[in-house]
Amino acid sequence: MFLTLAGWFVLPSLAAQVPLGLSPDGKPSLELGTASAIAQPHNPLDSNSLDRSSWQLDEPPPANETGHFVFETVNSLLQHWPNTRYRNGHTMVPGVIPKGTLLYHGAVNDRIPTVPEWTATDPEHSILFCQGSPDTGCWHLTLAATRPLKVLYFDGTSAANTINSTLDTQDIIAWGELRPDWRFKEDQRIVDLCKWGAPYAVDGYVRMEMDFEVMLCDFTAGIEVVSLSHLASLVEPVSTVPRIPNHFLLRMFEVMQAGSWHNRYPGDTRINLDLAGIVSLYDTTLAPSLVGSRDGQERCDHSIGAISSADIEAVRRSVSRTLERDPNDISGIDWKTLFRVIVERYSERFDLMDYLLNSENDTTVDQALKVHVQLRVMLTPYIFHSTVPPSASYDSSNSWATPVFKACGTAHTSSIVLYISSLNSSERLLLHAVQETTREICRVITKMWASGVLAGLDIYLPRDSTPDAAQMVRLMGSWRQDLSALMAWLDWSVWIRCRPACGPEEICYLPSWPINVPRGRRPRHPPYRQYENSDTSFPDSLPLTHGLLMQLASPQDDDWRKPQPKCIRRVAPYGF
Repeated sequence: MFLTLAGWFVLPSLAAQVPLGLSPDGKPSLELGTASAIAQPHNPLDSNSLDRSSWQLDEPPPANETGHFVFETVNSLLQHWPNTRYRNGHTMVPGVIPKGTLLYHGAVNDRIPTVPEWTATDPEHSILFCQGSPDTGCWHLTLAATRPLKVLYFDGTSAANTINSTLDTQDIIAWGELRPDWRFKEDQRIVDLCKWGAPYAVDGYVRMEMDFEVMLCDFTAGIEVVSLSHLASLVEPVSTVPRIPNHFLLRMFEVMQAGSWHNRYPGDTRINLDLAGIVSLYDTTLAPSLVGSRDGQERCDHSIGAISSADIEAVRRSVSRTLERDPNDISGIDWKTLFRVIVERYSERFDLMDYLLNSENDTTVDQALKVHVQLRVMLTPYIFHSTVPPSASYDSSNSWATPVFKACGTAHTSSIVLYISSLNSSERLLLHAVQETTREICRVITKMWASGVLAGLDIYLPRDSTPDAAQMVRLMGSWRQDLSALMAWLDWSVWIRCRPACGPEEICYLPSWPINVPRGRRPRHPPYRQYENSDTSFPDSLPLTHGLLMQLASPQDDDWRKPQPKCIRRVAPYGF
């Protein structure tokens, strides 16, 4: 017997939750739930968004819905590509760096840092900070974790010193207020973050710029020195020997290439995140003051600037609680895999349908038939034997397809709903994100499939009439619009790539910090932290000089705001 839960309604008290489709004593019912949800403000943690109304195929998500933002955030954690695309981070997640993991630190001397400092997850990144003249050389420190290191991860391009919400979540934690005017006070930021995290035994903070880095609070706690190597200087000596053109760009490119190793899922696997402790400013119950500021805005323009003082305190309390919680006190649900299963199930098929809908290689009828096959394949597990369209009567709501919509929309969450009382607030946010995302996916593809059935495209549910050419043109136009809107709403970064694919001497690249910051927005100095508070320009002996940075490509502001993929060379001559 196929059991479908029509949904569930969560009362304000978790002790009084009764999922719809269950009997009052909590035992499964074989009948679909028929109770309607009590009217409530849209609140993903206190009520099930899927019960905001009946399951209507023509009802899109609310305009202020954020479940899809949370979904793609979770699907993008610790991945360089999507967090370069959306630099304005909104999310904090606790995690651990496993025992034995290597971290790297470049320096101008042979002293182990005695204050909080930065480490890199890849040596290509830390090597940039290994500075010294050709005569003195430089020092490169390799460390290994002797125990799991407790960290807090900030998503987005969280190591970029911009005023575009890249540092806002750190400001909230370190200072309890947004301080865009302090964006270059990196030394103060790391000290205050470590001071704040000390009561929770936080060892460091994970951020991303060209590659991932760890702001390490104590170089003597939980780590050991593997090597402290005296390396040849990166500064190019005066020489008549033929050399690789533009040695500076070579090193900068190699840092970005190292970051690109973590572009896609699973991202940088040296940090294990605890999704059951996620805190997101897309949580409308946690930060309601931000709802209005997102109205009508694209995701690249979402800012935390409008957050209220009360919401800042609520966010800090939530992060404190998640760091205090016992990591073993969890529901046991594998959230990471759940999100990944959904992306894998739909992402390539939507990509294929988008191609088929816009192909010029087939007739309109052939295109429609191919697309409808894909729709039926996705919905096959949810098309019941009793699913039959009306033979004659006109049904504008396509209510005959509602059971398919419901079964599809609850397929990945109906079993989790049974254990709602064991979920903490972070996990309920994750559940809502999956529910809302799969609901919209299933609403659109069911609507598309049903219209194809009524047009006579489904061989398993044949119609008496044959579709004419004009009807097919209208249907295809409707499908293009529906799929385009769905993919734009989901906005999965997996669909953003170089087309056509790059050649063997190229790499697909998104404009990134600090190379492609538009003129007028660049930092006064390049991001070498030991010089950030200096009023003087960088010494000419450093490989990354102010002049060189200013000579790099300078895209228009919109290219920075909405970075688009492009192929760049991975061998000289370089260009970003």
